Formats: sequence, C-alpha cells, structure tokens
Amino acid sequence: MISQNSIAQVFETARVEEVIGDFVQLKKSGSNFKGLSPFSDERSPSFMVSPVKQIWKDFSSGKGGNAVTFLMEHEHFTYPEAIKYLAKKYNIEIEETERTDEEKAQADTRESLYLVSEYANTYFQKILHKTDQGKAIGLSYFKERGFTEETIKKFELGYSLDEWQAFTDDALGKAYQLQYLEQTGLTIVKGEKRFDRFKGRVMFPIHSMSGRILGFGGRILVNDKKAAKYLNSPESEIYHKSKILYGLYHAKQSIAKEDNCYLVEGYTDVIQFHQTGITNVVSSSGTALSPEQIRLINRLTNNITVLFDGDAAGIRASIRGIDLILEQGVNVKICTFPDGEDPDSFSKSNTLEELTDYLDTNAKDFIQFKASLLVKEADNDPIKKAETIREIVNSISKIPDQIKREIYIQECARIMDISENVLFSTLAQINKKDTQGANKSYQPEEKQAFQVVKNEPQSKQKVDVQYELERKIIEILMLYGDRTEQFEDLILQEDENSGELLLEPTMHETRVFEKVYLDLQEDEMQFSNPQFKTLYYSIVDKLNQDEGFSTKNFVNQLDQESASTVTSILMEDERYNLHDWERNQIIPKEKKDSVSQLVSQTILSLRCHLIDKKVAEYKTETLDANADTRTIMEDVKDYVGLKMLLSRKLGKVLG
Repeated sequence: MISQNSIAQVFETARVEEVIGDFVQLKKSGSNFKGLSPFSDERSPSFMVSPVKQIWKDFSSGKGGNAVTFLMEHEHFTYPEAIKYLAKKYNIEIEETERTDEEKAQADTRESLYLVSEYANTYFQKILHKTDQGKAIGLSYFKERGFTEETIKKFELGYSLDEWQAFTDDALGKAYQLQYLEQTGLTIVKGEKRFDRFKGRVMFPIHSMSGRILGFGGRILVNDKKAAKYLNSPESEIYHKSKILYGLYHAKQSIAKEDNCYLVEGYTDVIQFHQTGITNVVSSSGTALSPEQIRLINRLTNNITVLFDGDAAGIRASIRGIDLILEQGVNVKICTFPDGEDPDSFSKSNTLEELTDYLDTNAKDFIQFKASLLVKEADNDPIKKAETIREIVNSISKIPDQIKREIYIQECARIMDISENVLFSTLAQINKKDTQGANKSYQPEEKQAFQVVKNEPQSKQKVDVQYELERKIIEILMLYGDRTEQFEDLILQEDENSGELLLEPTMHETRVFEKVYLDLQEDEMQFSNPQFKTLYYSIVDKLNQDEGFSTKNFVNQLDQESASTVTSILMEDERYNLHDWERNQIIPKEKKDSVSQLVSQTILSLRCHLIDKKVAEYKTETLDANADTRTIMEDVKDYVGLKMLLSRKLGKVLG
C-alpha cells in the first residue's frame, strides 16, 4: 500500500496540463488549454484542461477529473498505478508498506501481465549486457547495426538466450506464475513442456504511450527458413497490435512539438532515426496500418509523413494505407528513398542536416506522389491512364473535408491534364456507390445559389429545473464559496400610511457559502439530488473549517464518481471558450463580476420553483373528495402571494 504522505506529495506536485500534455497536443486557449479528445474520434477540439483548477473535461465523452483520473481513464491504470506513474514522472520517492501474500494474490490479471512483461524486459536487458552469449551475439548485432550504447539503453533493447526454457525457468524461480507467462506469450506451454517463445532472438520491447511494457518484438539472428525473421508477442489483454505504435512513447513530445509524425515500417528504422536526431518517428511494426493507430497519431498532430523504401513493389503494397490516413481526416505526405535504401540505412549513412534536407525536399503531397507513381505505371496506355485517374479520385473521395476534396480534384485535373467536371462527376459516382461512406452525400460543385432549408420541428426536451438550480449552487460554492461579497437583501415591510407590503433593501457583507447556507436553512430547502446533497454538505463543511479552500485539493479527496461530477460542473463554462468568442468580438459578462447577483438570483429561482411544485401538489389534492378544499385554497393563496413577492425580488436582482 502507498502511504498517504506519498499520495499527498504526488497530488501537490503533479500538474494536470503537464501530465495530459504527454498524451494530447494541447494549445493555449485563454487561461486554459484545449485539444482533441483522446477518448473519441473528433476533428474539432472539445477537450479542455484548466491549470488554475487542476482539472480536465472532455465534452465529447463527458469524462473529466484530475491528473490521476486521466491516467486511469486513458491508460487504464489502477489508482496505485497512476500514483506510481506520477511519482516516477516527478521524481518522488514512494513510501510503500509491505503487501501481504493475500494482497498479492488479489492483484488482477491485467496488473499481473504488466508485472511479468516488466520483469521480462529487465531480464532480457540483463542477458544482453551481463552474459557472454548476450554480449557476443546480441550486443555485437546491435553494434553492427550502428547503435550506440546510449541508444541501446534508451530503447531498452535485450537478448533472449538460445536455450529452450532459460527465461521461463528464471521467471518461475522468481515466483512469477506460469499462467501469466503463457498469457503474455513469453512462454509457450504444450502439455508438460514449456518453451521460451523468443529463444535466440534480439529483443525490442514495445511500450504503451505512458511507458509500460505491453509486448515484444524479437529478431532471429541465424538463417533458419522454418523460423520467422521477426516474431511479435501474441494478442493479450494488454497487447493489441492494431492499437499500438512502436516508438510512440519516445516520440510523443517531439511529434506534438514538430506538428508532424514520420511513419516507417520497422523497429530499426525508428531507432536509427532517433540516433541520427529525428525523434518524431513511429512504426506500425510490420502490421497493416489501422484506424486506431492513425487516431493515436492524430491526438498529437494532424500531419503524417509516410517513409517508404526505394523498393517499387513495397511502395505499391504500402500505398493502400494512404487512403486509410486520408479517411481519418489527417494530412499525409510521402517520401521515398533511393533504390536499395530504407530509412534505417539512409539515416545511418547521412548526417542530421543531410537527412532533414532530404526529407524536406522529397516529401510530396499524396496527390503528387500517387499521380507520378501511377502515371509511370500507365506508360502512355490510355486504358491504364483512365484506371490511374479513377484510383486517384478514389483516394480523394476518402477525404472528409469538402474544401480539401475540391482542391485535390483541381490539382489532379492539372497534373493529369483532364477536365475538372469529369473528375467531379467521377467523384460523385464513387460516393454514390459507397453508400456506407462518410462522404456519400457529396455532390459535384455546380455553382448553385444558396438554398433555404426548412428545419423539421423537433420535440423540446423538458428541463429539470430543480436539478439545474442545485447544480448551479454546487458550482457557486466551488468557484466563489470562500469569497466575501456585499449582498442586498430585500426585507418585507408594511407601509405605515397605505398598509401596502413593500420590499425595503438592506446591505450586508458575508462570505458566499454562509449566505447560501443561511438562505437554504431559512426556508428549510433540501436538495432532491442525493449526490448534490452530499457534495453540498461536504463543501460547506470544508469551507467552514478551512479558510484556504482549494478546489484542486477538494476534488482530489473525492471518490472518482463525485470528482467527475464536480469536474463536469466546474468545466461547463469552458465549453463556450472552445468557440473563441472574444476573438470574434463577443465579450460575455464574467460571472465573477457579479457573484452576489448570481447567488441571489439562483436562491430566489430555487425558492420560486419549489413554491410552484407545492402549488401543483395542492392542486392535485383538491381532486381528492375527502380533502379540505377551503384550507388547501387558503394555503395556495398564501403561496401564490409569496411567489409574487419573490418574483418582484427576483426582478430587482436581475435588473
């Protein structure tokens, strides 16, 4: 168990914008940051981070919380895992009490798989650097590839002994369970026999975005026609090939900074690029590129540059992935290397400046690249040229943005020397056939005038007024509860001459939470929402005891469900910041400029609403034959009179 002192230190030190910035590209937006949601597929940012409040809110999925809850949601960490991750990030030493055997046995399968993978990673590195076989075979191979000692350690490269069960025996000797060794794929179990999956291979650990070991890639070093050159861990609860990119853990910050990601094919391509000095590079690890992998990159940048070997057959096979990238709304460029070269060999034989210049000069927009490639294949054959044009237009049809599609159609028309109208017509035919595609409604540009479209009548969703007002009270207490404000109370008095009831204003100064609490107590108003009720008393109690009330500390002490609710309330206003109102000369009035007015308005609105509910209840009672109708009507009259006075009071507050 982690000590409370260590947990408190982690919460005090961790900065939510720094933690989330490791996973999501954040851009400054006023006093906050915004970015694309890491939890849903979106193209307009709806993810907000508040450094002041130390919370985040994702308006597309409804999730929110602090730095710890983000790691639990995004990386699927347990609470202790998230604390340990932050402690490691901020160099905080964790005080941990010894766990009992029973507690160890209760660790879930997922954590056990992580622990086994972490152990294997440490073991393979030890074998590489500390054993004669590891140094003679594994280390010498990496050195021959041109990797420095620093690079080898950075990527945690290792070696698995060329023995049938050396790793398995060592792991079992350290009390790791065979079932987890088998589930991670590190050990193959056949009846009573056990084999090391990666026997005699150099090892490339595959990290999650947060740095945890998910699986391995192993390369065999002997010529064995029966054995695969590269072998990856099998799918497991923690390792899903289609959702992982090799090198992303080391590249994420550079990708966001450079606003571009280089996509290569192999492990060594990534490593060699890093060693040369280009770090915004990842690999699909030899698997077909997937939408999930593209979305991983898209959280950090909207630009991908695909790097192909000089091999023409390889380019033709890999070019299919370009359409998938376009389909995700990502900008894509392609760069090929000279014949016989790949990213690994080319970066090894060139300096950083030479490599950078080459990439900048030779990276082509996908339309230029695909056109030039297919035109060569067509070789002046009209039929092949027609097929080429259709294939290019088919790629353009994948682009979700209509403006981009039109620009690419124009570019294709220029390159292929063909009419734009023909291309637009072809595009419309492709979209019509693809009834399941996102662009099926697209029609070729015909320069039509604007049309007025009649909106279909929609049923209005009924608003739960009391829920919204109770939610507003929680928001007021969280944001302004500890502030001292001047409040105007309107006292009911009788005019001495006319006998008419009048509302006389009187001013007094008090803290906001005291004003809210006393007003609710005065009318004996209770929260109808159980969660809001619990939060209300917790906040009032905290404000009453601690003059240095901290939103961040309060949220951190709540359970995950309550913390998510409070975060949603606090970040609701940030939704409007996404539209950059001020940049469009729309300056909404700040609530903090009129806190006393906001408090009075909310309390009065709640009182009026509760009176309406009471009157409605009385009206229902009059339908009962045994009810005392006269008494009920007198009560209704009193409530209606009170409602009128409160409405006048509310009108003065609003004015």
